[in-house]
Amino acid sequence: MINGLTIGRHSVPFPVIQGGMGVRVSGARLAGHVALNGGIGIIAAAGLALNSENYTGDNYFTADRQALIDELRRAYEIAPDGVVGVNCMVAVTNYDDVVRASCEGGAKLIISGAGLPLNLPGLTEDYPEVALVPIVSSVKAAELIARKWHKAYGRLPDAVVVEDPDTAGGHLGEKPEKIGTGDYDQYGTVRGVKTYFKEKWNLDIPVIAAGGIWDRQDLQYALAQGADGVQMGSRFVPTEECDAADSFKQAYLDCSKEDIGLIMSPAGLPGRAIKKNMEQVRQRDLDLDIYCPSNCLKKCAYKAGRERFCIVHALDRAQKGDMETGLIFCGSNAWKADRISTVQEVFEELFPLAERDAV
Repeated sequence: MINGLTIGRHSVPFPVIQGGMGVRVSGARLAGHVALNGGIGIIAAAGLALNSENYTGDNYFTADRQALIDELRRAYEIAPDGVVGVNCMVAVTNYDDVVRASCEGGAKLIISGAGLPLNLPGLTEDYPEVALVPIVSSVKAAELIARKWHKAYGRLPDAVVVEDPDTAGGHLGEKPEKIGTGDYDQYGTVRGVKTYFKEKWNLDIPVIAAGGIWDRQDLQYALAQGADGVQMGSRFVPTEECDAADSFKQAYLDCSKEDIGLIMSPAGLPGRAIKKNMEQVRQRDLDLDIYCPSNCLKKCAYKAGRERFCIVHALDRAQKGDMETGLIFCGSNAWKADRISTVQEVFEELFPLAERDAV
């Protein structure tokens, strides 16, 4: 039997959230089609300005805000009755503004990580219908968020995403030395978070497993281990509807398991990416003598001392098709991609039509 997913006031037929992937890898087209097919589509707020019609080179934050509102509108043109949300990174400079813009643009939920979203309920208090979903990697982090939200705002999360730093793509909320040791128990954490909210707050909220989930077997395992749903990012990259360039998608098809590993982001967080071209990513900024062009992150080693590279522009180049000097974030199972499919085909593999007919 297929169980749907309800987060706050919003329900979908299938327990799948499409992961937020910046910069514009998960934009309106991907999020809209995931929502159209019965999942929750997520637009990544980070860096939308860079590939928008309003960006002039010196109006990053103004253009970023408008681009997010425009992207939400386009997603709902694809899926007028779907559930579309926004992933807002705590680490970005304009976090408060993109959260508010998400609400104004009609986002039905906000997923927030890359830091603890301790003030998220305050930013959304005029939009009580917007579901709030923090990303954590530990029960302790979930407890901290719940206590802060309840004390300061009288609010608790509508769901929690538990991200596995050993497998997830992009920025990871864990210290590098703790990643890949084999000590992390994702589903122990999932069950621990569920137990905490039930015992402490008498609240039965969905807990979503994120990281390394690729196929139907992974999905079924996650649900059997106590997750109420899954978040899948990398699996949706090699689809026709993904907003990234064809060469970005091809990089997933071409990479090997050994090509994927950890980098250190200038944001001060480790990230998982295709590592083959990291020297070229760094060398480009050195050769062009580039200083911080956008001030996109609150804390940034490149902004402070030109360490590492400018991440938002590196991600933007990759999304546009520059596979030489662009940064290609991915999860640990991206190497499993072997063809370009459609979002509909992904859902049909995860939830076979015969199974749906039997419900």
